[in-house]
Amino acid sequence: MSWDISGMDGWKADDFPLGSVIPDSGNSRDYVTGGWRSQRPVRDDAKCTQCLFCWIYCPDSAVNVTGEKVTDFNLDHCKGCGVCAQACPSDAITMVPEGCELPEVG
Repeated sequence: MSWDISGMDGWKADDFPLGSVIPDSGNSRDYVTGGWRSQRPVRDDAKCTQCLFCWIYCPDSAVNVTGEKVTDFNLDHCKGCGVCAQACPSDAITMVPEGCELPEVG
């Protein structure tokens, strides 16, 4: 599909074609979006101070918390960006290549 963009400089907001539509808000849990991840986070329970910075900073809401404690990562939604590992003040999170065995922790 192509659009006639001649005269685009004079277009008003309603003249621009829609790129995508999200009909329902809050539906991200309905979609698995972590499939293109090349690295995944691994948390060392012994180092974790439960500061929840990883949960606060995760752009994908992929840090699972129960009872105000980090329990694990939701890899269906984690994109492997490493923000959680960078935000962790106790270096309790390591990014490992997808498909590798888990590193020794503790």
